[in-house]
Amino acid sequence: MSQLAAPRAAALGARRFSVGRTAAILGALTLLLAILFALGALAGAEPLDLGRALSDPHSLDARILFGLRLPRLVLAAIVGIGLAAAGAAYQALLRNPLADPFLLGVSGGAALGGTLALALGATVFSTALGLGVVSLAAAVGAALATLLAFVAGMRNGRLDPVRTLLSGVIFNSFAASVVTLLKTLVSPETAQRLLFWLTGSIGYESATTLALAGAAILAATALLARQGHALNLLALGDEGAASLGVDLARLRATVFFASSLIVGIAVSLTGLVAFVGLLVPHLLRLAFGPDNRMLIPASALGGASFLVAADLGARLLFPLFGTELPAGALTALAGGPFFLFLFLRRQVV
Repeated sequence: MSQLAAPRAAALGARRFSVGRTAAILGALTLLLAILFALGALAGAEPLDLGRALSDPHSLDARILFGLRLPRLVLAAIVGIGLAAAGAAYQALLRNPLADPFLLGVSGGAALGGTLALALGATVFSTALGLGVVSLAAAVGAALATLLAFVAGMRNGRLDPVRTLLSGVIFNSFAASVVTLLKTLVSPETAQRLLFWLTGSIGYESATTLALAGAAILAATALLARQGHALNLLALGDEGAASLGVDLARLRATVFFASSLIVGIAVSLTGLVAFVGLLVPHLLRLAFGPDNRMLIPASALGGASFLVAADLGARLLFPLFGTELPAGALTALAGGPFFLFLFLRRQVV
């Protein structure tokens, strides 16, 4: 497996950091997100009169805008921010462009934890309590899957990216088998709820849930972004980074903890949304370079735009299919061919 950047380029990137260029990139991505957010608020199967929605809070347009579309867009943006930032951090930590929460088994662990909670009846409580139980179970599952992947990936005291990725793939298969088994054992109503949750659908959450999830994911994303300089130095290898003052154990623990928190919350809210953490950081790295001080926050904004666009696409395709496609299915349709493209370009072998 190839590294993300040559050691010499990484060392130069760790020293040179253009604030102006980074601000321009982040500004452009913020503008893109704002445009997609506006399109997502206005477009859909039901026509919307923005003037009436803003002037009459009791109108149908206002209920559609503030009660349905904006909460969905906020949820998509929050989850996209976290998954893409976690993917960028994992790729830098493992020095591998294929590392992301989905392939490493972290999403599978979160899905397994959340599925166990739902199968055991977490949703029989109030909505808030049920969500809390599912979120906690998903976060624990993500943390345990992360721990398993990186323990299995250690060889002679060093983290082997190939072993780590393979252990994630193996665990994903195991988690999928257990989830399938659970779906056959629960009631048809619970099985239907599990199926809807696992397809990666952007649903409707309360303002309180969005605020709590947003605060946690943004805090974890900021923690990952603060590791950008250390992750740059890690491209020199473990020994090279350690000689320059990087605390490898602390860096890994920070990335593991923050990413597990992000994935646990994201999966508990939207189910499995694949390829956001793989596709977005890699495209931005190709476009703007490997400096993680820029790449992680840029990936967060790019991930938000990507998932907001996927949710918009799912709603715009409603008249064609007569049903709303899961956003996770659209991200997988985009990510699958790109995954193959990486192999054909021989960037991962």
